[in-house]
Amino acid sequence: MSHLMNTYARQPVAFVRGEGVYLWDENGKRYLDAVAGVAVNTLGHGHPGLVKAVAEQAASLIHSSNLYRVKRQEELADRLCDLSGMDKAFFCNSGCEANEAAIKLARLYGHGKGIANPTIIVTEQSFHGRTMATLSATGSRKIQAGFEPLLSGFARVPFNDIVAIRQVASTNQDVVAVLVEPLQGEGGINVAASDYMAELRKICDEFGLLMMLDEVQTGIARTGAWFAFQHSGVMPDVMALAKGLGGGVPIGACLARGEAAEAFKPGNHGSTFGGNPLACAAALATLDAIEKQALRENADKTGDYIRAQLKAMLADTAGVVDIRGQGLMIGIELDRPCGDIVARMRDRGFLVNVTSDKVVRLVPPLIFSQANADELLPPLVEEIRALLAG
Repeated sequence: MSHLMNTYARQPVAFVRGEGVYLWDENGKRYLDAVAGVAVNTLGHGHPGLVKAVAEQAASLIHSSNLYRVKRQEELADRLCDLSGMDKAFFCNSGCEANEAAIKLARLYGHGKGIANPTIIVTEQSFHGRTMATLSATGSRKIQAGFEPLLSGFARVPFNDIVAIRQVASTNQDVVAVLVEPLQGEGGINVAASDYMAELRKICDEFGLLMMLDEVQTGIARTGAWFAFQHSGVMPDVMALAKGLGGGVPIGACLARGEAAEAFKPGNHGSTFGGNPLACAAALATLDAIEKQALRENADKTGDYIRAQLKAMLADTAGVVDIRGQGLMIGIELDRPCGDIVARMRDRGFLVNVTSDKVVRLVPPLIFSQANADELLPPLVEEIRALLAG
């Protein structure tokens, strides 16, 4: 009997080794990985630069404390702010912690404006994490069920609905911020309309709100830009990062600019492990590899190729609702639940994921090539057709 709490419906496989885009289980079977730890293993597995950076840092200093200066943390903050145009960074260990920091920052910002009950506009189908504040912000009753009472201070609107955001902002004087994903991941790979970010920026400027982006899954070159907001040409005030930032080593970050960057003061927020030397060394090595290997460009090019191939291969298949995404964040929406595809593909040596019940999600490492796509897509299309024919 396992002593692990029953918090995951774990698949019956354990991986013991990885190299590039492949994983091997304890029986020696090889799998092509199109999940990447759910958009975490940016550089694939066993990347020499990342392994070297982690090993060298571990040999010199793993952890000190945020009671003292952390040189690697300062380097990483500079790097992320240079890449994003943001002003300041707070480091933590995960995406939900990064979003927690953003929520706390928004509330502190609101109280500074004399607002007693600061409210944040959030969207339906969103996913921001599983802590009490982030699950309260999340637009999924499945995630929230059983954990009531939820935290107050959130006003929910449909995703991609600018009119609804404007209506809430104009009628609720307690609103201090809007928190959205530029491209919803857990919600089904839902891509924001081309003008959504620009219109959201206009509303936030008009009403004095913080524009806060959850880029936990979309950030760090996943969509073909360093950050998804860069496709729109507008800047957020606050941005949450995690997942791919450390290439597999846990690290999260909350970036802010302008007035928002000055909201936190000593004692307002903190993290024991956040921004420790080991995690920051991993993140710096990950950013280096993305630049040296042109992985932003690869995510863009290979993602376009995969979506085009899928559209061509499934063009005559009834039951395929949509094929969408950006960069190497791809969703294939079907007209019925498709969870069985995960096990069927795994049996064939391929790792894929299903989210929002009916969407096959592909979030492979950013080193994924067109040749890797040509290996993955024929069996995936076969399984999709078989499921829909049944």
